[in-house]
Amino acid sequence: MTVRMDNVGIVVEDLAATIEFFRELGLELEGQGFVAGEWAGRVTGLGDQRVEIAMLRTPDGHSRLELSRFVEPAVIADHRRAPVNALGYLRVMFAVDDLDDTLTRLRAHGAELVSDEVVRFEDAYRLCYVRGPEGILLGLAEELDRPAETPPPTR
Repeated sequence: MTVRMDNVGIVVEDLAATIEFFRELGLELEGQGFVAGEWAGRVTGLGDQRVEIAMLRTPDGHSRLELSRFVEPAVIADHRRAPVNALGYLRVMFAVDDLDDTLTRLRAHGAELVSDEVVRFEDAYRLCYVRGPEGILLGLAEELDRPAETPPPTR
């Protein structure tokens, strides 16, 4: 059996600003348009709906992010400022090459560190959580260069 995750979905109010934020992170806009009608409502259980969506993909082509702006029906809940440990709350983690540069670029689009610091996990990663547009929670991880392993001594 083969399983492959296709995408992660995030509902937003300002689609244009959120697209620009994720493009600054390095994602590429794959397409944008509307999903509407009775068939879509049968999938989601929302009935007749009209949703503007944008699909973005990571540069390696392995992961995608679907941003949705509901026109109809109206959004009914808002958990964007829920703490990281809230039940059912999701965050998306992105691996980046240069965490400091990424933070500088994303701050220009309103990103804020959740804990006011970047944390080092052993000699493996530098990590942080940021809130992006509309309070979207993202994790960012920079893998650290690890020292080459010392070969075992020879006899």
